[in-house]
Amino acid sequence: MFKIEAYLRPSALEGVQKALGEIGIVGMSVTEIRGFGRQRGHREVYRGAEYRIDFVPKIKVEVIVKDDDKDGAISALVEASKSGKVGDGKVFSSPIQDAVRIRTGETGESAL
Repeated sequence: MFKIEAYLRPSALEGVQKALGEIGIVGMSVTEIRGFGRQRGHREVYRGAEYRIDFVPKIKVEVIVKDDDKDGAISALVEASKSGKVGDGKVFSSPIQDAVRIRTGETGESAL
């Protein structure tokens, strides 16, 4: 099993949810976060005053998938959220040793 974490623009969420659903991945967790990468935030002008936004709004999508689904899930995430502009985000994957479904006690991939 693998945990896939994607840090994306908030506008990408609907497309990502649809793309993952189309390949059979139905569960995901989404967290609203703020952060910055290489762009280090940006400057905006509001009512004539310029101010700096150091932390940009992002979303964090977390999905746990079976080994066989990892590459497809990453491809779906990237294709659904790619705009070609700075700040599109990043996707990380890491192995998961075990999982337990609390309700039934199932373990491993059957718990997904």
